[in-house]
Amino acid sequence: MTDLVNHPAHYTAGTVEAIDVIEGAVQAGPSPMSGYLQGQVLKYVLRMWLKGNPLQDAQKAQWYLNRLINQLQ
Repeated sequence: MTDLVNHPAHYTAGTVEAIDVIEGAVQAGPSPMSGYLQGQVLKYVLRMWLKGNPLQDAQKAQWYLNRLINQLQ
């Protein structure tokens, strides 16, 4: 049985869970908000092929990436 709360299939595909990748990546961010935005981008990009609507996930990642870029400028 799949655990849809703790380990959903679209987060655990591959050899590493998306949360582990995200936690490792955002630690070097210059601020909590930058880390959050980066984490959201990664979340949507890492799972985009697994949820049935890759275009929507790519658009969501782009939305967060645009906010991150604006914050960094």
